[in-house]
Amino acid sequence: MDNSSRTVVVTGFGPFGEHTVNASWVAVQEMKKLGLGNNVDLHVHEVPVEYQKVQSLVPSLWKQYHPWLLVHVGVSGMATTVTLEKCGRNHGYKGLDNSSFCPDSQCCIVGGPDCINSVIDMESVCKRVTASGLGVVVSVSKDAG
Repeated sequence: MDNSSRTVVVTGFGPFGEHTVNASWVAVQEMKKLGLGNNVDLHVHEVPVEYQKVQSLVPSLWKQYHPWLLVHVGVSGMATTVTLEKCGRNHGYKGLDNSSFCPDSQCCIVGGPDCINSVIDMESVCKRVTASGLGVVVSVSKDAG
């Protein structure tokens, strides 16, 4: 890989609940087929829907790849657009994962911040995608749920 290449990691989630095939992982696999251009070293990973596995997998991706950008793609049965999340919440995790586990604390990182804000200006990305003429409807959310 030459010095002008940038490493990008994109994740999608594995099956869970009624989502026997998770559209987020299907989309990420399609992205891998298409690529992101010659100067992007793209890596994709399927993330199991298990709290404890996520807690070890995500830091390991940062350590392994030292990415310029890491994007997590998810699925929502309620979304009517491609939704760009501005904030990841630490609290409110009440559902059981695929291994029938839910943290007693109902949070991702005990003692962690309530919200981790993206460093990416999602409103700007939304405007650029809308103006691109691709016909993709995009919105911005301040709460990933």
